[in-house]
Amino acid sequence: MPADLSGTWTLLSSDNFEGYMLALAAFRAGPGAPGALPQRSPSSLGAPGAGRGCRILEPADDPSGIDFATRKIAKLLKPQKVIEQNGDSFTIHTNSSLRNYFVKFKVGEEFDEDNRGLDNRKCKSLVIWDNDRLTCIQKGEKKNRGWTHWIEGDKLHLEMFCEGQVCKQTFQRA
Repeated sequence: MPADLSGTWTLLSSDNFEGYMLALAAFRAGPGAPGALPQRSPSSLGAPGAGRGCRILEPADDPSGIDFATRKIAKLLKPQKVIEQNGDSFTIHTNSSLRNYFVKFKVGEEFDEDNRGLDNRKCKSLVIWDNDRLTCIQKGEKKNRGWTHWIEGDKLHLEMFCEGQVCKQTFQRA
């Protein structure tokens, strides 16, 4: 039987949140993709006048990522998570003094997710029960992205993963 994750939860601990945010903030790949680095030939590098008309994008310039200042502030936050569960229908609100995020879904049904307020990317998400763990796989321009929620004792656990980075968070009931 799936676990009941309903409740209001406050962050207790977070491990590797900045590593996870850096994975989200990485530039989009491929020439011509929004946010892609400008294309320059290796022979033009170091030559007088090389790079004129081109600029190297910093993560803060990438509208689909998480800029340096936001990452530093986000590490200090203690967000509150409100989970409303009605059978296999969920609403999850994550609230902090910096940004709020809201997602609504039904387990087993793929949906379009707009991560506005997070990394501002859109993806296809599918949430499933894996025994007593609620697991989301997000398909989009970031590989191996998603999250898993579960309860152990009186704590809510969350693992968020993206491109090899894993952030582990623990919450307690508010």
